[in-house]
Amino acid sequence: MDQPETKRTFCRVCEPSCGLIATLEHGEIKSILPDKEHPVTKGFACHKGLAVLDIHKDPDRLRWPLRKNGDTFERISWEAAAATVGEQLRGLQARYGNNALGIYSGNPLAFNSTAGPAISSFVSAIGSRRNFSSGTQDCANKFAASEAVFGSSTIHPVPDIQQTDLMLILGANPRVSHMSFVSIADPVAELRAAKKRGARLIFVDPRQNESVTGLGELRQVKPDSDVYLLSAMLAHCFQEGLIDQAATRAHGENLGALEAFVAQYPAERVASVVGLTAGEIRTLASDFAAADKASIYMSTGVNMGRQGAVAYWLIYMLSLVTGNLGRAGGNRYANGFYPAAKAGATRGQPPRYQDSSFGKLRTVRGSLPGNLMADMILDDPDPIRGLIVISGNPLLSIGNSARMQAALEQLEFLVVIDIYPSATSDFANITLPATDMFERADINLAGLGLQHKPFVQFTEALVAPGFERKPEWEIMARLEQAYLNEPENDTELPDPFARLDHMLGASDTSISALSAALMPVKVLETTAPESLFESVIQTDTGLVDCCPETMAAARDRCEAIFKSLSAEATGQLKLISRRTNYMLNSWFHNVEQLKRPKHLDNPLYIHPSDAQSRQLQDGSTVKLFNEFGALTTRIAFDETLRPGVVAMTHGWGNQGQRMKTAAKHAGTNANVLLPSGPGSFEPFSNQSFMTGIAVDLQPAKPLAADSARRDTQ
Repeated sequence: MDQPETKRTFCRVCEPSCGLIATLEHGEIKSILPDKEHPVTKGFACHKGLAVLDIHKDPDRLRWPLRKNGDTFERISWEAAAATVGEQLRGLQARYGNNALGIYSGNPLAFNSTAGPAISSFVSAIGSRRNFSSGTQDCANKFAASEAVFGSSTIHPVPDIQQTDLMLILGANPRVSHMSFVSIADPVAELRAAKKRGARLIFVDPRQNESVTGLGELRQVKPDSDVYLLSAMLAHCFQEGLIDQAATRAHGENLGALEAFVAQYPAERVASVVGLTAGEIRTLASDFAAADKASIYMSTGVNMGRQGAVAYWLIYMLSLVTGNLGRAGGNRYANGFYPAAKAGATRGQPPRYQDSSFGKLRTVRGSLPGNLMADMILDDPDPIRGLIVISGNPLLSIGNSARMQAALEQLEFLVVIDIYPSATSDFANITLPATDMFERADINLAGLGLQHKPFVQFTEALVAPGFERKPEWEIMARLEQAYLNEPENDTELPDPFARLDHMLGASDTSISALSAALMPVKVLETTAPESLFESVIQTDTGLVDCCPETMAAARDRCEAIFKSLSAEATGQLKLISRRTNYMLNSWFHNVEQLKRPKHLDNPLYIHPSDAQSRQLQDGSTVKLFNEFGALTTRIAFDETLRPGVVAMTHGWGNQGQRMKTAAKHAGTNANVLLPSGPGSFEPFSNQSFMTGIAVDLQPAKPLAADSARRDTQ
């Protein structure tokens, strides 16, 4: 009788790459547990990462290639699927030119080290310049701003939580969502330890989120106002002489231009827009400047506003001018197994904008604005006719879902590569089944340059791919062969680890060395904080650009947006996204164990005072609407929200019947209320406007599901 076997692996749900131990019997994974012997993550793994085993075993996952036939999907062979894709793509280009094809890459690819090179090779082969990614829905602002300030899209100094005395946290909820752009396994434990030794943790958020309670203080601001709070804090530092002159002289340039910009937004002017008193803003600035060691961090709650890149620039300016950038206890660069700062360097080249039917556009790390994808299908004189979607669900993740659906319906050919059938794949001509994270080999590339404690780990595939699934790198390679009309040839498939092996050489290791080790992990040295200035910054001068000329237009937009916020009606409701422990984008929608009694759908959370002023009760059914769309949902009272702010969780709304749990608990796609098209994204970064959205609501007739829910309560 076969004995149970254990294998080491790591999670690929988010950046920390928490170590896991898998137990296998007869070639099947029986359990997944945290790896208590892991030298960095030390036995931590969240319930979302452990729930991936349910996804791995889910009978609703895609099993083999499918071809759409009317309203049904029929099984076909890989050979037939690849041949169809190759023939259709060549045909579209022959009729319409190279611009007829587009690519959309989704969030899970950020945690898939082998897919990127294969996708890049495929994009090069088809000559596509219409490439989109989920990055413009959540973090493109950081890439664009770091290019401007530090000379590289891959420089993101992280807060030194272990040594900081004061940490300012904007738009983040680590207890629920960990910390994007800070790769740390158990951020709450680190924050709790910091608090225990006396550090102040100050959260800036429209909601008293789960992380505030028991950890820190709250400054409850209005949505989409962070740029003005940061500007006013910087203005106060300049006005009161709270600038570290030695640090700014040694490491910054264009400081005068920064001072002139923030002077436009003193605390007295911005207080009503921010939602704090002028005194509270000045005190916050003074406290930050006075702390021996202060750090700062911002996440998606700010990224997704209208000025995410401007805000990201300003957090590092606050760190620099107070002497906390590149310093222990402040913000430091976290080097990984490869010198990523140079890999993302602009080499002095400014962003290149090209003329389009929608104005001047740039790409950020190769991606056009995702919020223009539907427009480039529906309204462009030279439209996209064929689209390849890889590990993404743009119908639910991009704003103005009704318009996106119309775009998908107009396409002549749509290919979707995914682990699940999805709202997007319901419109696909060809659907191809991908492996999950347990069915492919990998290294933890996602945290490169972001790790709290740097390490690199290799994992083999725990089990062979089930049914006819293939890893994304192999799917893309086979589609490239088919597009080039080459015979399918396994011997000519690329080595998915060739590029990664080269990168690992920078840390004197390799795939073979890691895979041969009992613990397939190499813990790396933590670089000194001052290395940021000595060898990391990639600007031509080697100095931090305190007021990049490339962001001039972005700064000009600040005043117009400020005036629009100032002119808003007193009772205007603003919609923000609310993260929960029971959902992670749309690909966790079918996980039965996460459907707890209070988390069977995604209601509209509202402060009781806002509901009662509209004569609404807890649980009332409402119509939520704006100029972009409308939805019907129930409300749930939430006293943690700032009055005037409502919240919904995204990722819901898979309406098809091919995912049974998702169909049973469909919830509502909140993105129908988000804008798309020209004007719906930050032009400098392509970052979509997805939070602080103006909405209105009114009573509506109860949904059938609401009635059924009340009957069972």
